[in-house]
Amino acid sequence: MSRTLISGGTVVNATGTCLADVLVDGETIAAIVAPGSGVAEAIGRRGVDRVINASGKYVIPGGVDAHTHMEMPFAGTTASDTFETGTRAAAWGGTTTIIDFAVQTAGQNPLTQYELWQRKADGNCAIDYGFHQILSDVQDSSLDAMDELIREGVTSFKFFMAYKGVFLSDDGQILRGMQRAADNGALIMMHAENGSVIDVLVQQAIQRGDTAPYYHGTSRPWQAEEEATHRAIMLADLTGAPLYIVHVSAKQAVEQIAAARDRGQNVFAETCPQYLYLSLEEHLGAPGFDGAKWVCSTPLRARAEGHQEHMWQGLRTNDLQVVSTDHCPFCMTGQKEMGLGDFSKIPNGMGTVEHRMDLLYQGVVLGKISLPRWVELCSTTPARMFGLYGRKGVLQPGADADIVVYDPNGHTSIGLGKTHHMNMDHSSWEGFEINGHVDTVISRGKVVVDDGIYHGKPGHGSYLRRGLSQYLI
Repeated sequence: MSRTLISGGTVVNATGTCLADVLVDGETIAAIVAPGSGVAEAIGRRGVDRVINASGKYVIPGGVDAHTHMEMPFAGTTASDTFETGTRAAAWGGTTTIIDFAVQTAGQNPLTQYELWQRKADGNCAIDYGFHQILSDVQDSSLDAMDELIREGVTSFKFFMAYKGVFLSDDGQILRGMQRAADNGALIMMHAENGSVIDVLVQQAIQRGDTAPYYHGTSRPWQAEEEATHRAIMLADLTGAPLYIVHVSAKQAVEQIAAARDRGQNVFAETCPQYLYLSLEEHLGAPGFDGAKWVCSTPLRARAEGHQEHMWQGLRTNDLQVVSTDHCPFCMTGQKEMGLGDFSKIPNGMGTVEHRMDLLYQGVVLGKISLPRWVELCSTTPARMFGLYGRKGVLQPGADADIVVYDPNGHTSIGLGKTHHMNMDHSSWEGFEINGHVDTVISRGKVVVDDGIYHGKPGHGSYLRRGLSQYLI
């Protein structure tokens, strides 16, 4: 097995920072030692295959993106990133683990769908991966499948309160799923929007002739997100199930989550970079059809209402615990343009998996979050939340050698043809400038990105059988 020494860097974990050398032996971290202690020199005499000079740079755990949708079928098309292209792009951006979603729609067998997603990913991923399971219609067989999937390492299940006829589960179905989760220890994930209200508002907007991408946002108002968030919290309280709200975008939804947590309820939540930086006015309201690039659900919110700053505040106060991407990319040509003249036909999704670590680091630069909090939000907490911590999300002896060397004095210009390796014909982040740069990315001891060159390959990534959430046991 090869041995790599990362020398002279500042090791950043969620607990703090220190100057240290990191020894990688095979696929795991063997030691973290003080520079100049003589340990690294002794190691070197025993033989190191490679030395990476990290002087002046941060050495951090590889990112864990707990919310991606590779090859996801949606709105008559399929997300443009495959497991091969999407995990390659993730690696370029310093993410070394993704947790994707096996999709079950009404009438399908969840176990069969899980096996299908395993076949999609097997042999194609450049980094390690796991799965959540989407459940739509909840029957007795679905509840039994939850128990079986937990034995397969799928310990979190997502329900939707929107998308009638595709993913939506009614409150009774959600209640049954939560009751089973309270018994078997699974974590319930929730897309919290009032779909019935949204469907009416969408229909009314189209009838008025309000068909541009901007109206995607106005027809999914914050009240629909807050109400569904509150309802999901109440159902979780009734059943005793733990709850994780995905892609929170409205400050009023954060307030519901914070109130539940203050009462002692096991409620957790994520937001995404788009809700920290982008807005209804500037992006969905872009001239012509350009706003389609930023159509996603939950939608971008009005900057004038203060949602973006409230998301940053929630990250600082731990009312929001994780930043994921909800990576679900679609090309403008042939996909987003399906909604020309009718915003309701635009496939919902954006591409961000390559840029999450950079975009959140810019929050450090701007004084929005601290350096350890950056690591906590992007690596440590998602690993703990989804049963991977100890192996992922931390730099310590025995952990997988998923390591990023990050240069705070470097610079990253995001955009098509600059730093963009996702399978898209546009960039959702065109023109963003980051005061930092991913220099080296190591996945289980193997260098996959270094000095602007990709060294990874399909099949390196391994399937992760996850344990129960480490926040619940």
